[in-house]
Amino acid sequence: MSVNASPPYGGGYPDAQGGHDPYAGQGSYAGQGAYADGQGGGYAGPGQGTYADPAQGTYAAPGQYADPGQYTDQGAYTAPGQQQARAAEPVAPVPVDPEPPADEPGEDEPEDAKGGRLATAVTFLLPTALAFAMIWRGIGDRQLWRDEHATWWAASLSFHDLSLLIRSIDVVFTPYYVLMHMWLAVAGDSPTAMRIPGAVAMAASAGLLALLGRRLFTTQAGILAGLAVAVMPFTTRYGQEIRPYAFAVAAVLLSTLLLARALDKPSFKVWVAYTLSVPLIGWSHLASMAVLGAHLVMIVIARRSGDKIVGWAYAAAFTLGMCFVVPMAVSGSGQSGQIAWNNPGIDDLMDFPMNLFGSWAVAVPVMALGTVGLFFAGRLALPLAAWIVLPPLVTYVTAAQLHLFLPRYLQFTAPAWVLLAAVAVVRIAGPVAGAKAGTGAAARRGFGWVLVAATVAGIAFQSLPGIRETRQNALGEPDFRGAAQLIEAGQKKGDGIVFSGVQTERRAMDYELRDDAGRPKDWLMYRTPQERGSFDAAECPHPAKCLAKADRLWLVSTTLDGKPFSGMPKTSATVIQRSFKVVKTKKLKYLQLVLLERTRAATDDSSEEKDDAAKRKVHT
Repeated sequence: MSVNASPPYGGGYPDAQGGHDPYAGQGSYAGQGAYADGQGGGYAGPGQGTYADPAQGTYAAPGQYADPGQYTDQGAYTAPGQQQARAAEPVAPVPVDPEPPADEPGEDEPEDAKGGRLATAVTFLLPTALAFAMIWRGIGDRQLWRDEHATWWAASLSFHDLSLLIRSIDVVFTPYYVLMHMWLAVAGDSPTAMRIPGAVAMAASAGLLALLGRRLFTTQAGILAGLAVAVMPFTTRYGQEIRPYAFAVAAVLLSTLLLARALDKPSFKVWVAYTLSVPLIGWSHLASMAVLGAHLVMIVIARRSGDKIVGWAYAAAFTLGMCFVVPMAVSGSGQSGQIAWNNPGIDDLMDFPMNLFGSWAVAVPVMALGTVGLFFAGRLALPLAAWIVLPPLVTYVTAAQLHLFLPRYLQFTAPAWVLLAAVAVVRIAGPVAGAKAGTGAAARRGFGWVLVAATVAGIAFQSLPGIRETRQNALGEPDFRGAAQLIEAGQKKGDGIVFSGVQTERRAMDYELRDDAGRPKDWLMYRTPQERGSFDAAECPHPAKCLAKADRLWLVSTTLDGKPFSGMPKTSATVIQRSFKVVKTKKLKYLQLVLLERTRAATDDSSEEKDDAAKRKVHT
């Protein structure tokens, strides 16, 4: 080292009291060495010796003596008039832990919530695949029931006729009917084809529940919840139903998952996604909007934890999202008469758990475990309790005004019960909430997965009777498919068809005979449903005139008293009984099919004025 060179930095500036380091405690400059504190550290560069190291030599501070044997750099500079100082004992620098990556779990996030895209994909796809397999089996076997016939009717209308329909009824289902209209145009209107959208939505709900459980608790809890939902009776039933209830469950789970993500790792994109999910809830079913009460509880908890921005973000998301729902809800408020028949009593409240889960064998253990799970859910117990309690409570209390207390309307509450039950089961293997959630020895974690497998197997066994029941025709629904097969086998050119009962027989037979080009004519239909902007046609006010050209009639009767003519207008029944005779009667499940032929006396009577009203177009 040159004598004229500046002395190396040795830990501080010497003064009368000795050296001190004005940069003490600061970190190092990576790749170039480090400025040490006053303990004897130094600066080490690549390929250079280390100053203030006993093995390399040091610049001595005043009043200190160095051991001559410590020098390796003989050219070290010593200030004039000073003796070389003994080098200070080396002190290893304090290691500085690198900051965790931005996507590692935080202090209150379960450790096993990390894992990357592959773990997320597996968590979602495993329950989704199982649920879809359960739903797909026998998906086209069960006959459509009256609500599914209504979906087919509305979805097969032209957009003009659909606009006329929703002005008088079912405006709240407009998004669903539009979606199904586009689907039918591509896939057709067979039972299997029409049930595929609901099957996909319900299967995805199992995967979404698994992701939600993984984010809120642990991977084991999430996967257990998703797999358990996949094998429950209500998943098969509503996955095979041509109604919007599966979409309501999926929308609620997706929205809740996005809100949990926004509270955990807020970003503009996630809040926008949550905002868009709010109208999806309302568009699937208005009763599902009750879950926003649980969302509000989550927001309040986050604010009390110190997040001052979350309240404003939620207010903006809620306000913008509701702008797309309120107009539809206001329009639908004037159509509540269509469900005015739904006036639940105490018996409906007591049977609610069975109807929600599909059987008591499933409802009792799930709700019992779910109640236990509330005690282990930590700060998430209150939002989950609001999710499962508020919607049934509010809809039951307001049933006389809103008529919304129905298990199928409240199906979105069942996943919350299942998630809490999963929390209770997985808690046996280790913590499920807090910073240490999901951590522990490999043996304990393995025991947790054994519990998951055993629980899913047990729930599947309990669910088997309920699943078999869901794959059968709906309770009390007539065998319209069997009646259509008998008509197609025995019909003749010029046959007509008439209806008696209270089970929307005309719409059901219209569906079952949709592909029969030579099907019997509906002689008593005076105005079509399209003309009325309704689901029902108008009956002919002058049945003798409308039936003047009919020689044979197929009477489809669903009367409860067993009398085939008691369910039609008295004038129509009188004309038919006077002019036609019964040829044969076939009794099916909840249905009678009667073949009638015109009598000779009625054939000779031509004084009745003919009416071509029976030629009015029939919707197919």
